[in-house]
Amino acid sequence: LWPWLLASSGLSALVQLVTLPFFPDSPSYLLIQKGNEEACRKAIRKLWGEGDHQAEIDDIMKEKGAMASTKTLRVLEVIKERSLRWQLYIMMTVMTTLQLCGINAIYFYSFEVFHTAKFEEYLIPYVSLGIGLCECLSSILCSTLIDRFGRKVLLWGGYTLMCSVLALLTLTLSLQHRFFWMHYFSVILIFLFVVFYGTGP
Repeated sequence: LWPWLLASSGLSALVQLVTLPFFPDSPSYLLIQKGNEEACRKAIRKLWGEGDHQAEIDDIMKEKGAMASTKTLRVLEVIKERSLRWQLYIMMTVMTTLQLCGINAIYFYSFEVFHTAKFEEYLIPYVSLGIGLCECLSSILCSTLIDRFGRKVLLWGGYTLMCSVLALLTLTLSLQHRFFWMHYFSVILIFLFVVFYGTGP
């Protein structure tokens, strides 16, 4: 079953490969990058139907003017630019914490935790699949929460809850040989960590 599950991701890629040539180019790409207004109008008509779309074209032209007045910076220029210093620090902090938050360790050691929790050998791959499904569903949930609470709240909340779960997980893994129910608590904490990771960072 697993080879078929892995191969199923190729099905969506095949559908995209076959259907992509029939999709119109982006109107903004045609007008801004290519400078082809007629092709832009044709793409807009194909996307939105017949009618007067001059307002959309005017918006794209404004965007083109804004891009023309913006200077493109190289990597060293971005690092040296004082006005971008805080944005750069924030971006580096977010990306670093994302890499070091522990999600890879959770995925790596989850099999061992499930095995210690006395799950049947044939069930462990399905429980691992459940972890991936949890992350997928929590990512979808995040797209609805971000509009309501904002990115900052989700980042702070997600990392705070993830730290709390990791602290509890360390405790349950240390005590798993004393209390038989600690194994199951560890499994629950792994699922919670993945959910908080998906909805937060």
